[in-house]
Amino acid sequence: MNDIDMPIQWQEGSGESVEIGYFNPNGQQCCGHCGVPGTDHGQYAYKTECTICGYVYGTNGSDMHERRCPECQKGAPGIKYWRTIN
Repeated sequence: MNDIDMPIQWQEGSGESVEIGYFNPNGQQCCGHCGVPGTDHGQYAYKTECTICGYVYGTNGSDMHERRCPECQKGAPGIKYWRTIN
């Protein structure tokens, strides 16, 4: 199996709002992180899914509790949450 075929292993953060399955008050669900650094100091980028429209995007762990969907709730643009395999 090469790197391209390896499935991503999603991990939880330390804290309620970055646990896999957490829903914030705006209907955004935390899907975990795969070790990609976020854009906020010391944060990971988390895969986030809007349970209203289904849009998937990245967010810093520090923002998960208050995030709004960039597609249907006029939230901030998402960030990269996955690794690029060369």
